Amino acid sequence: MARKQSVKKKSNKPASRAAAKSRATKKSATAKSPARKLAKSTARRKLKSKGRAAPIVKRARPKQRVAISHHREEDFKADGLRTYAKYRDLGIADASGGLARAHVIRLMGPCDPEIVSKLHFHDVEFQMVYVLKGWVKTYIEGVGETMFSEGSSWTQPPKIKHLIKDYSDDIELLEVILPADFKTVELAV
Repeated sequence: MARKQSVKKKSNKPASRAAAKSRATKKSATAKSPARKLAKSTARRKLKSKGRAAPIVKRARPKQRVAISHHREEDFKADGLRTYAKYRDLGIADASGGLARAHVIRLMGPCDPEIVSKLHFHDVEFQMVYVLKGWVKTYIEGVGETMFSEGSSWTQPPKIKHLIKDYSDDIELLEVILPADFKTVELAV
């Protein structure tokens, strides 16, 4: 018949430290009042929520559909945010239920800094610009003056102050913005 042997867990601490701690624990247990014995540390225990935090509400996303847009010169319209630009809407705002907007922008040359170079920001969640053709020089708060050419891209965080300083006569930009409708604030210099 096999005898059961008691298995002791090995402590990671040296034997003398483990023994000293064991003695100290025994001594302090006898010296504590009954009320102190009941108190337990919560340092490593996860606390249950007491219902103070607001529940996370997942925003319902609008139903989306496919958007297809082919290049046609007549689709460039001077009905956008800037008078010196023509916009070709890519149909993303309608297809995404207002979740996003994407358009190709042609800045009309030559650049007139008195009209173009106005410090402003957009109240958006996301904005990305990609240079399709030509070049553009911008000023972005915290970055400074930057020259972007064909194939360059950048993002602009929400409400970051920026302006266009100059651009080539053939500039075309692809801009993607969330949400589709947003507010632009021009700042006095």
